[in-house]
Amino acid sequence: MSAASKSRLGRGLGSLIAKAAPAPATPNPAGKPAVVPPHPTPVGAPGYQEVAVHLIEPSPYQARKTIPPDQLRELADSIRSEGLLQPIVLRQTGDKFQLIAGERRWRAFQELKLKSIPARVVQASDATSAALGLIENLQREGLNPIEEAHGYASLIRDFDLTQEAAADRVGKGRASVANSLRLLSLDAETQGYLGKGLLSVGHAKVLLGVTDLAQRTVLVRRTIEEGLSVRGTEKLVQMGKTRPGGKTGRRNKALPPKEAEAVAEIEKKLGSHLGSRVAVLHTPKKGRIVIEYHGNDDLQRVLQKLGVEL
Repeated sequence: MSAASKSRLGRGLGSLIAKAAPAPATPNPAGKPAVVPPHPTPVGAPGYQEVAVHLIEPSPYQARKTIPPDQLRELADSIRSEGLLQPIVLRQTGDKFQLIAGERRWRAFQELKLKSIPARVVQASDATSAALGLIENLQREGLNPIEEAHGYASLIRDFDLTQEAAADRVGKGRASVANSLRLLSLDAETQGYLGKGLLSVGHAKVLLGVTDLAQRTVLVRRTIEEGLSVRGTEKLVQMGKTRPGGKTGRRNKALPPKEAEAVAEIEKKLGSHLGSRVAVLHTPKKGRIVIEYHGNDDLQRVLQKLGVEL
């Protein structure tokens, strides 16, 4: 991570951990620790100790939802050859310990079938524990944009914080947190694409300006299928704002509610299938289907979707 990135995180993980009081050292409940590779961890210093791996539980405030297996294997291989370069951070909860930071390292030790792991055990409140875990993930760039947004939302919801207070907890600007939280107003499908890296945050910011769900779905799928840049998606959005079509025609408003609803559903499905805005202008006796396209290449794409060969 660059120095600029670190500065944006303000006080960061290290200073927050420094504010958490070291917990009194306790004997390893598992007895004699297993042999682990050499590491520079100052075990024996205040707050540092070897902790039995099976006595550790994941944090309920963990923002990261998935850990790619290949990353876990790489980390385990690194620990096997080089040792653990940084201890995990825990707090004691009864007879067990709860992770604050270092879940990937803990899981790597499980994969290596090691019995104990070097840890720093601190006394920390729920809010501090949640903030520390989120900061570690942010500093290690381990979260996708949706996981990051859910992390901020959890801090705000679970600990009754304002956006400004949550931003201060993790050393970020309030605007940065607010912009991240806006991503959670996207529909589940779009959030899924963003979480998988198929859309960028830049794309998401553009798509947030599209309030019509059916239209947004079309734009999202076209952006992914055609590999559009953020600027390309912006152009599509602007075209949609300046051209008619895509909404049910005026005559549909006179239809009975159930029939109008059925026509709207047809529009949605056609538009999603074709990757274009579609208007179904319907009456009981006749109607028209209007398919919007932009230029010759786009027309060719629509025709291919319809199975029309020229």
